[in-house]
Amino acid sequence: MAVMQAEVKKHYIWHKFRRNPLAIFGLIILTIIFFSVMLGSFIYQVPIDKIDFSKMSALPSFDHPFGTNSLGQDILARVLFGGRISLTVGILAMFVAIFLGTTIGAIAGFYGGVIDNLLMRLTDLFLALPQLPLLLLVVYLFREPIKQIAGPELGIFILVIIVIGGLNWMSVARLIRGNILKLKEMEFVKAAITLGANSQRIILIHLLPNVVSLIIVAATLGVGNAIITESTLSFLGLGFPPDVPTWGQMLFQAKDYLDTAPHTAFFPGLAIFLTVLSINYIGDGLRDAFDPKNRQ
Repeated sequence: MAVMQAEVKKHYIWHKFRRNPLAIFGLIILTIIFFSVMLGSFIYQVPIDKIDFSKMSALPSFDHPFGTNSLGQDILARVLFGGRISLTVGILAMFVAIFLGTTIGAIAGFYGGVIDNLLMRLTDLFLALPQLPLLLLVVYLFREPIKQIAGPELGIFILVIIVIGGLNWMSVARLIRGNILKLKEMEFVKAAITLGANSQRIILIHLLPNVVSLIIVAATLGVGNAIITESTLSFLGLGFPPDVPTWGQMLFQAKDYLDTAPHTAFFPGLAIFLTVLSINYIGDGLRDAFDPKNRQ
């Protein structure tokens, strides 16, 4: 019976999701972008670092579908390569934020009392801090030390993921805490406590599975936010090194050529726009599909 109910629920969620045209549009666009950046470099085998001053800032053509930048480097090849980095940063930073937010929210909601008060005041403190200046400060302070430890590329990669994820967990924590507070008053939790289940088992087995839908929605929207944040850091010159063509880094390099070669900023900007927009559409569709108020 339980298996049958789970199958019915999955069928309902997919049925509700596919009836949302914007969510389906976002899923199609994101799928195209994902496979393009993951497989495009194997099909379009143009070097990302090949410099050709004879083709500086060339307009889109058959040889260079997205044109070239100020060094004659192919923009399409760099967009495809940079997309892998931007998407990876977004996904891993989302995992960091979801892990921190879910852990803090579940502990605060289940234990309550002094622990809840301390964790929520910590959450309020992080919410009160201006995110972008704090991001810039942390990256500026720790960029050089982590470069010396892990190298210029891997070091910045790790730092960006930790910083973005570590400053975006607060809304997830509040969301999880609110739902845990409601769930722990239900009969099945009280029955588990009566049967002698310990706190860890109750949280992991009985409570967290009931907030998975909220975590999925928060994770989906968190990827888009992380991509925007990484692009902002790179655009401000505090992200990846100049020779690593993330979408934000490409915008940073193109800002001085907006009048003479606007296409150098248009295509990476379009990639960021379509990716974040499609992720947000998917997140909205999942939120509506998982919302029990919409079920008949």
